[in-house]
Amino acid sequence: MKNSVSDRSFYIESSDDEDLEKEIDNDDGSDSDSSSSSADNRNHNQPSSYNTAAWPQSYRQSIDMLGSLHSPSIGLLGTSSLARFGSSFLSSSLTRRFTPEVFSSSISKPLLPTVIDEPQKHPSYSHLGPSLPSRRSSLSVRRDDKDKPVIDSHGLPISRHSTFGQAVVNGINVLCGVGILSTPYAMKEGGWLGISILMIFAVLSFYTGILLRACLDSRPGLETYPDIGQAAFGAMGRVAISIVLYVELYASCIEYVILESDNLSTLFPRAHISFGGLEINAHLLFAIATALAVLPTVYLRDLSILSYISAGGVVASIVVVLCLFWVGFVDDVGFHGKVTPLNLSSLPVALGLYGFCYSGHAVFPNIYSSMGKQSQFPAVLLTCFGICTLMYAGVAIMGYLMFGESTLSQYTLNLPQDLVASKIAVWTTVVNPFTKYALTISPVAMSLEEFIPPNHPKSHMYSILIRTGLVISTLLVGLSVPFFGLMMSLIGSLLTMLVTLILPCVCYLSILRGKVTFLQRTLCCIVIAVGVIASAFGSYSALKKIIEKLSG
Repeated sequence: MKNSVSDRSFYIESSDDEDLEKEIDNDDGSDSDSSSSSADNRNHNQPSSYNTAAWPQSYRQSIDMLGSLHSPSIGLLGTSSLARFGSSFLSSSLTRRFTPEVFSSSISKPLLPTVIDEPQKHPSYSHLGPSLPSRRSSLSVRRDDKDKPVIDSHGLPISRHSTFGQAVVNGINVLCGVGILSTPYAMKEGGWLGISILMIFAVLSFYTGILLRACLDSRPGLETYPDIGQAAFGAMGRVAISIVLYVELYASCIEYVILESDNLSTLFPRAHISFGGLEINAHLLFAIATALAVLPTVYLRDLSILSYISAGGVVASIVVVLCLFWVGFVDDVGFHGKVTPLNLSSLPVALGLYGFCYSGHAVFPNIYSSMGKQSQFPAVLLTCFGICTLMYAGVAIMGYLMFGESTLSQYTLNLPQDLVASKIAVWTTVVNPFTKYALTISPVAMSLEEFIPPNHPKSHMYSILIRTGLVISTLLVGLSVPFFGLMMSLIGSLLTMLVTLILPCVCYLSILRGKVTFLQRTLCCIVIAVGVIASAFGSYSALKKIIEKLSG
């Protein structure tokens, strides 16, 4: 591809390099999987042509930060050296960061040590199996720096040393978010038997996660979800999938605003401001306060600190779950709720709520790409889905038994306010989104900033305007539709079903259409049908209830 970094990567044709590659390959052979050694030489001469020119180019880096996969040495708006020594706030256009010309000067510098491609001990992106990277690939390292992170086609480091445990923590952190607060409400809407929907979605989502891995392995150079879309449907597929993913992230930020408003107004119900005859109640006050509090964080160049704090979301989720069980068993709140076996009238709302619980597929390709032993990815997915499903089901059953038909969209709003465990649960719920908001909105902002012309004199101002506009717009939407549960159901039905169930199957069938067996094709069609039906019914039901609440 014209002007791509991969076409200008360090490539030295010499017998010495070939001998060194063979030596390294022999040294690593004992550590490789059997499947890895059987396909080492397949497709290694195919250059990577993905994510080098098409929008968005910032996806991998931004999602790595969101999924806590990113090295803290990489700042939001500059290289690692700029992040360490520069200001913490915006100072240059993001667009410059993702244009190959940025790296042309450093690439052309003389007197650099001889560079060879990094030998890969683990599966690469090939449908035929693991293989060495292309000798012309941009994933190259210096001969004396081969332990350092490799560089992708944008000149950004890729860590491929994530362990099994780190991958599991990242996966759980992505899957187990604010959705866990609404599982008791989902059970109230769908009834006791509706919990089976959660199990079905868990199985289907695990399967589609495996399909994403197959898509990544199908061709060299595939690293992210948009890359898969490009491989399946060309540049338009990349753009379409990216838009869906960014809208889902944007909608999650709206949920954060509503969440903060609901919980803080519960803690301080009498809070209000009277200004010039205008009365601002607690909900409105805390929604505005939330937007003002997160606004400075979206200007940060280096979000690595927030990414590590956000990784504590796993701990936060466990704390909130333990508080619910503590209130139920130790504080003797008891189980007095009336249990409904099945509620067909509001079951579609439960579809979206349960679907939202498994909205981690946007990050799964990044987790897979970052793993040192990529053959362990199915086990990582199985562990993540198993743990999260047990937590979701346990919270759903416990919350519904405790509060019954009075269960609210967030069970923290049902907890008795005078109990210590309740206060811990609510404050943990309140603090967590403040660390995640900037990380969630940054991929959206970075993608929009790619449209700023390179070296534009006002790029700094445009970046600030874009990020400020995104925060203000999430506030306005959150105030206009302040229904946490119904918004979550709409997001889960309209967007998560698409990202989690439908698109992985469609992309898999498109990319591997000549190699898909009849059974695989049948399973994909079943998953697509389930996703389409759940999306249609869930979206319609959620929109209908939102309109009823707004008009009533």
